[in-house]
Amino acid sequence: MTVAGTEADRKPQALAWRGWAGALSVTAVAGIIRFTSLGRPDDIVFDETYYAKDALALLRYGSEQSFVEGADDTILASDGNWRTLDIFTGDPSYVVHPPGGKWVIAIGEWLFGMTPFGWRFAVALLGTLSVLLTVRIARRLTRSDLIGVTAGLLLALDGIHIVMSRTAVLDMVISFWVLASFGFLLIDRDQVRRRWVHAAGSPRAAAMMTEWGGRLGPRPWRWAAGITLGLACSVKWSGLWFIAVFGLMTVIWDVGLRRRLGVGRPWSATLLRSAPPAFIAIVITAIGVYLVTWSGWIFTDAGWNRQWAAGQEPSIVPDWLRSLWHYHSTAWNFHVNLDSDHSYQSNPLSWFLQTRPTSFFYEGDEVAGTCGAQQCSAAVTALGNPVVWWLGSLALIYSIWRWVARRDWRFGAVLAGVVAGWAPWLLYLDRTIFTFYTVVFVPFIAMALAMTLGAVLGSADNSPTRRRWGAIAAGGAVLLAVVAAWWFYPVWTIVPIPYEQWTLRMWMPSWI
Repeated sequence: MTVAGTEADRKPQALAWRGWAGALSVTAVAGIIRFTSLGRPDDIVFDETYYAKDALALLRYGSEQSFVEGADDTILASDGNWRTLDIFTGDPSYVVHPPGGKWVIAIGEWLFGMTPFGWRFAVALLGTLSVLLTVRIARRLTRSDLIGVTAGLLLALDGIHIVMSRTAVLDMVISFWVLASFGFLLIDRDQVRRRWVHAAGSPRAAAMMTEWGGRLGPRPWRWAAGITLGLACSVKWSGLWFIAVFGLMTVIWDVGLRRRLGVGRPWSATLLRSAPPAFIAIVITAIGVYLVTWSGWIFTDAGWNRQWAAGQEPSIVPDWLRSLWHYHSTAWNFHVNLDSDHSYQSNPLSWFLQTRPTSFFYEGDEVAGTCGAQQCSAAVTALGNPVVWWLGSLALIYSIWRWVARRDWRFGAVLAGVVAGWAPWLLYLDRTIFTFYTVVFVPFIAMALAMTLGAVLGSADNSPTRRRWGAIAAGGAVLLAVVAAWWFYPVWTIVPIPYEQWTLRMWMPSWI
């Protein structure tokens, strides 16, 4: 379990199954946790009251619609047939998030009906697949199956990730697309380097070793990243930060490759030859994909303010685009001015310590006697696994040192994912924001912790004593994460427990 692997390290094909066996095993564990009793609570949880109904409106009308008073009760009392469920007023609804994430939720409703399991299914599937992606990404970063599996296990056992995988809200969807984008850019990095290693000594390689160098060749995985980043933005606009950070990251990787190949002016050559194609592949593609997700609003008349431009001065800009731009400007004003108090809002400076989790659902008197005691509690609390988050925060400090002092690009890449998901919220400290937003970067926390534990274990050439104590420390940390997951599992997944047991799990007064 070491992070000392190089890009040239490759396992024999005959041994490749081991990495996949571990990855699939951890993914199976994650799936069991996320899908077991997914329909419980048999109720509408937290912001599901918006997104489940908006997803149904997309299925029926192509855009969000206003719903009648008491729509939630009508849904819960129905047979789940989304085609006949009558909960809409016939008027368009003004919403402040793009439709991409709600289209994902709608897939589950189309497959399994307008039921709690139906509207949570697709989100749970993406949450499970995120664990698989994390294992394979960490494996590609470190060339270590053990580090990859450890990263996936830590993510599989994190409470924020579990709760957000079992709830039909948008944040797990954007987390999945962001993680996929990171993986695609990592494949692109490896593919380009492998191509030029094989070209060493050729006339093409000789042409590269000049002051300006040549082009690095086709980059299909960058286009794939552009697609998934566009899908991330179609869920929430916070995906824009990942376009900026990941785009900068992949360009910096190109600078490093050109410097390694002997290009005289690596920065200038990259800005001239790599940055424009990267902009097209990532940014322009993302814009195109984003617009496609608005097709239901664009090609129908049922959307809010769809005909706004028709009442304005004539312009060469198409009416649908002007109307869409107006829609976005009003939504932007809503987001930046959202400052109403909420009992579970949290400051992003506190997120790494998980000091203010979000209570999604709680029952007390309703479940009395179901836990073997007179007073019971059944909760869904978006609280991170304390071991993963607290040790992960220390791992981030170590990652900064590895990146700055040791110039280890792998730790820098993981830090990029954390920075893109967390730092932008520091610009909006007065806004109403929540700890569960961290689900978008918790996979990178898990990877940073797994890589740090790999360094704790040490490399194969360390002394047996050093390896033994390293194994005890690293294994102990993973065991603590497993124990913590067992302890907090009831308050993540609405398992009824005695009220006294619930209070024992509320370690901080701010957790209540």
